[in-house]
Amino acid sequence: MATPASAAEVFDKDGVRLCVDDAVATVTLTNPAKRNAQSPALWRALADAGRSLPGSVRVVVLRGEGKSFSAGLDRQAFTPEGFDGEPSFIDLARGSDEDLDAEIAAYQEAFTWWRRNDIVSIAAVQGHAIGAGFQLALACDLRVVAQDVQFAMRETSLGLVPDLTGTHPLVGLVGYARALEICATGRFVGAEEAERVGLANLAVPVEELDSAVRDLAGAVLAAPRSAVVETKALLRGAVGRGYEEQRVAERAAQARRLRDLAGLSD
Repeated sequence: MATPASAAEVFDKDGVRLCVDDAVATVTLTNPAKRNAQSPALWRALADAGRSLPGSVRVVVLRGEGKSFSAGLDRQAFTPEGFDGEPSFIDLARGSDEDLDAEIAAYQEAFTWWRRNDIVSIAAVQGHAIGAGFQLALACDLRVVAQDVQFAMRETSLGLVPDLTGTHPLVGLVGYARALEICATGRFVGAEEAERVGLANLAVPVEELDSAVRDLAGAVLAAPRSAVVETKALLRGAVGRGYEEQRVAERAAQARRLRDLAGLSD
């Protein structure tokens, strides 16, 4: 979704731009020349975007400039020299288990905040969304894709595993067997299949991507914020609860909403 002219720029650094327009924030990947390939610096900037959101924001749109959403990890990461000022992956592999775990955990922070209960995140995905790009799209609550989208989880093909929080939402969306097949083969998943199996909420022509995301954001904003926050928390918690536990959670959540509507909440 193109950033509205009325939006205020919060920051623009390391391939990430954050703009805020009242209740909608737009996070844009801004390196189209490299198909928005990702790096540790970009991941730190994405984590900063989450920490920089004003309390007024209810919807966060994630988009990539150019023909591709994100072609995944910048291959420079696999060279002996790595990125300037960063330890190479080879150097990391030579470190202790504790140091390696801490470094990967820091990378994951770029992918974790999108599911916070106080916001609804929408990924607008066009072109390639490969590896880390696929996982970044999966980090969001909702995905609207253009008809030219090409999802692929290529980590296994490189002798690695998906480690940027993508495995949990992928299994939740498409099930274990299909998730394993997608990851193990590294094949492309196009728009039609993505919509059919639940990876995408909506697939639209490329030229309609911005307007479709805008409409979806508007529909989310039409409901009272507190009700959306409570519903999101209820649905997210359902994954780890049994049927009876979820019934109890529903009753408790509805009681809070009724008291709030009646002006009886603390």
